[in-house]
Amino acid sequence: MTQRILLMSSSRKDALGYLEHATDQIHTLLKHEKRKVVFVPFAGVTFSFDTYEGIVKPVFEQLGYELEALHHSSDPRRTIENADAIAVGGGNTFALLKRMYDANIVDTIRAKVRAGTPYVGWSAGSNVACPTIRTTNDMPIVQPPTLRALGLVPFQINPHFISGKPAGHNGESREERLAEFLDINAPEQVFALPEGSALYADGTTGTVLGERGALIFPAKDQIERLAENASFPLTRIQGPADMASWPEFRI
Repeated sequence: MTQRILLMSSSRKDALGYLEHATDQIHTLLKHEKRKVVFVPFAGVTFSFDTYEGIVKPVFEQLGYELEALHHSSDPRRTIENADAIAVGGGNTFALLKRMYDANIVDTIRAKVRAGTPYVGWSAGSNVACPTIRTTNDMPIVQPPTLRALGLVPFQINPHFISGKPAGHNGESREERLAEFLDINAPEQVFALPEGSALYADGTTGTVLGERGALIFPAKDQIERLAENASFPLTRIQGPADMASWPEFRI
C-alpha cells in the first residue's frame, strides 16, 4: 500500500495562527476523508499534554478530522494500531523520542505508516520521521536509548531552516552546523525545510509543498534549491549507508 507522509518544518509561519498555513498541506495528506487522528504530544515540555491537545485538536476538527491525544490511552500501542492517521507535534526532539521509546510505540508507528496509515509531523515530529534525530536543532535535555528514529523517509531532514546569522550572533550559522554534519557523516546528505514548507512523500517520491521551497545539501560546500511542487525520487538524497542493515528498518 502507498505510504502517505507529510513532514512540515513548523507549526506556524510568520504571523499566522497555529497550523494556519498548513490547511492545504494537511488536506493533501488526509484528502478530506473521515479519519480519527491519534495525536502524539510527547514533544511538549514546558506545558502539559492536555494543553497541547487543546491547541491542536480544534485545528484538526475545524478541518473536518477527529483527533484524540495519545496520553489519554492506557494502551498506547493498541491506540496507535487502531489509528486512522497519526500526528506527531513539535517541541523537543530528544524528549519526544525518549517518550516514544518509553511508551514502546516506535516500531508500532513505523509498521502502521509502512502499511499505509497517513503520518503528519511538524518540527520534532518531522525529525523523528528520519532515520535518526542527528539533524534536529534541539538541545539534548534528556537521553533517549538511541538516536535512531522512525525511518519513514531514508534521509535526514533539518526543519526550521534559516540561512545566515542574525546581527550580533557569533556562533555557527545553520549552514555551518549542517556542514559539520556533512563533513563527519559523508556521503550522507540533508534535506532542509524553511518555515512554512513541507515534504509530502509516498514511499517512493517526495514533493515539496509551500512557496518557500526546500534545499538539499549534497555535501558541505554544496546547496541545491527545490521550488514549490518540485518532485524527486526519495533515493536522490543519500541517507545512512548502512541503514538497510539496521534490524529495525528491515522490511
